Amino acid sequence: MKLALGPLLYFWSRDDVLAFYRAARDWPVDIVYLGEVVCSKRRGVRLEDWLAIADDLAAAGKEVVLSTLALTEAESELLTMRRIADNGGYAVEANEWGAVRLRSGKGEFVAGPHLNVYNGDTLAVLAELGARRWVMPVELSRDTLAAIQACKPAQMATEVFVFGRMPLAFSARCFTARHYNLPKDDCQLRCGDFADGLVLNSQDDRPFLAMNGIQTLSAATCNLINAVPELHELGVEVLRLSPQSRHMAEVVAAFRGVVGGTLSPQQGNETLLKITQGESCNGYWYGDAGLAWQGDVQLREARAQSGG
Repeated sequence: MKLALGPLLYFWSRDDVLAFYRAARDWPVDIVYLGEVVCSKRRGVRLEDWLAIADDLAAAGKEVVLSTLALTEAESELLTMRRIADNGGYAVEANEWGAVRLRSGKGEFVAGPHLNVYNGDTLAVLAELGARRWVMPVELSRDTLAAIQACKPAQMATEVFVFGRMPLAFSARCFTARHYNLPKDDCQLRCGDFADGLVLNSQDDRPFLAMNGIQTLSAATCNLINAVPELHELGVEVLRLSPQSRHMAEVVAAFRGVVGGTLSPQQGNETLLKITQGESCNGYWYGDAGLAWQGDVQLREARAQSGG
């Protein structure tokens, strides 16, 4: 299986972004997704800069994919999407159906996780339009994936989100601006104050969600390193690691070790539990609540089998 570094979801400074991808040149990842997925107002790194980063990573032997916005609201955003679709040099990850239309007939593309692909029929349509890899929505379970894998088009590769705060939803409203009582048009880019999103607690004071501008993420970090053997058995070709602000090199190393067989899943998990943002979760994979952790799932399964 290949490792992919997913697109950067947060608003970091230009210097931090450039430093992050300079470091990524030497990480044992096979694929790197680049570009702004969340909000077009984040202009610290422009499309020309992303293309320069792409050239640098490609020279280092990485497969580079340019990602599009997941929610398009303005003509200027559509123009940028057209430029990405027509770039001529790199593959494209289409994160909304307008991007699929723009890319169709212009080369292969990746069907991103925000297209909400839930069955083989949708994959067949995407394959006809030129998609050659799809990213499973984060809320689907291993059983659903197995069913889709059994009927997906033969030429379609599968990628699964296995690490990072899970992207759950987008809204026309900017939640970070609202947190500061600012209008969206004068948000002051306050999402840049939170390198891994602004965590919100539930009424019982437990971390629940993370706000990232117009995007809602899980507060817990998805961690499927224990499921790597299952993912391999299911025929998954690519594992996606979503960037976090710290310890990303160690995250990549842990997954590379487990995929390559030099670390057991348990050993890799021991490393990840020390360096992830917030608590870990894997509930969706097991058909449970998304914020659940594997130990909770195993306990409930044991109770169910015993009739307790």
